[in-house]
Amino acid sequence: MMPNSAVIRISGLHYHYSREENILSDINLQVEQGNLYGFLGPNGSGKTTTLSLLLGLLKKQKGSIEIFGQEFQANRLNILKRTGSLIESPSLYRQLTARENLEVYRSVYGAKKERVGEVLKLVGLEDTGTKKAGNFSLGMKQRLAIALALLHRPELLILDEPTNGLDPGGIVELRELIKRLNKDEGITMLISSHLLSEVERMVSHLGIIFKGRMLFQGSLEELRLFQQKQSRLKIHSSDNEAAMDILKDYHPEKTMEGLLIPFRDYQEVALINSLLTKNRLGVYLLQPQERSLEQLFMDLTSTHS
Repeated sequence: MMPNSAVIRISGLHYHYSREENILSDINLQVEQGNLYGFLGPNGSGKTTTLSLLLGLLKKQKGSIEIFGQEFQANRLNILKRTGSLIESPSLYRQLTARENLEVYRSVYGAKKERVGEVLKLVGLEDTGTKKAGNFSLGMKQRLAIALALLHRPELLILDEPTNGLDPGGIVELRELIKRLNKDEGITMLISSHLLSEVERMVSHLGIIFKGRMLFQGSLEELRLFQQKQSRLKIHSSDNEAAMDILKDYHPEKTMEGLLIPFRDYQEVALINSLLTKNRLGVYLLQPQERSLEQLFMDLTSTHS
């Protein structure tokens, strides 16, 4: 596979459980080789349905799904041999140890015996010894489930809400594991989540889905640039009516406390301040109000409600 080629390409994907209820509408999604891609949306937005279609757990109704440059349905077995996944709850034998769980699946995957020790070390469970999986913390269970998904050395790993329900320590451990697998093992990753604050600490690219429709797709940097365009400058001066006229080219919005105007960068803030002072207005407040990515996500979803 050539560098920067699409590992996943979804085009015009539709899915519904009934004619009255569309779960997915015209989903277009692309994950490039080497990406750590965050698939973001509130619960019930269509994330799990999309991932289930990607893995053949649901039958495609309309649209195109290509993985590794191959049409999924016609090449299903070959694609799944190169793909690892964790959808919903981990499938573990509670009465078995981590190593014993992996041995059960090793024979299914046809992996070599030494691979068990390798994946245990990768996920940080090499020292769990005789402890049964039923006595593991949720974070340890998630890491063991990821170890199972890594047994056959997948090129693509698909994880559905992997940090869901974890305590802060477990979230940090899993986040670092995911980043390490992407960077050190070269695994392309697609990770769904409903938490933007968590996803932005891991991913290089992301897509935002809401009510079965894609609202945004691109790099994290592109989302930050979009975020900057949504930033506002809060202004309070000695004469806010006069300031409205002076700054009319900036399309000011009048508020109870003064003015709000869009701004691009801090050089523009300095220019605005200069305009006001040259016109002999006292500037009492110049407060940039940048939109956090979390607020931006809320804005994107609320405008499509």
